[in-house]
Amino acid sequence: MTVAQMILSNVEIQRAIDQGVLVIRPEPLPRTPSASNPQPCPYDTTSVDLRLGNTISTPISGSFAYDLRIPGFASFLSRNCKDVTLNQGGYALQSNEFVLGTTLEEIELPIVPGARVLAGRIEGKSSFARCGLLVHFTAPTVHAGWKGPLTLEIKNLGANPITLYPDMPICQLILEEVSGTPFPNPSQFQGQTTPAGTSRTP
Repeated sequence: MTVAQMILSNVEIQRAIDQGVLVIRPEPLPRTPSASNPQPCPYDTTSVDLRLGNTISTPISGSFAYDLRIPGFASFLSRNCKDVTLNQGGYALQSNEFVLGTTLEEIELPIVPGARVLAGRIEGKSSFARCGLLVHFTAPTVHAGWKGPLTLEIKNLGANPITLYPDMPICQLILEEVSGTPFPNPSQFQGQTTPAGTSRTP
């Protein structure tokens, strides 16, 4: 029997947050649009906006090739990237330039026996897409059991620079309910705190 895929509405996303089966830190606010609140509501009907963090990583050119068969790829990538701290002046992403970003929010999709289990995917926003901004390549999936901010593979496919600012809504998170309770199988990027996928020590 085929189980229908169920995408959560904004009401169900907020209910999942209240139930603890979805954790977003800091929580996106306000929860509903209001004419008296100038801050835009980050909840679309079937997604919630996530913001760009204050660090991006730019790959460094070198006499090496990426070999994804070698363990510890996140550490290798981190050593071959340059971190740039975003300020209020923003970062002008040039045409055809590629950088790694990260969401300001930390996402957690707990696997708890007997409770609802969620998975997600990140998608770009239409306004940026119309300017040629790509926020992920082939890795939109946020697996059940994930904990940490989300890395964004950002590229400017347009003809003109696109300015990236910290805290700007950069992507949208879509949530889906998982059929059954999966066994944990965390990736090498679990708990990442950097765009390259490593964890900074305090």
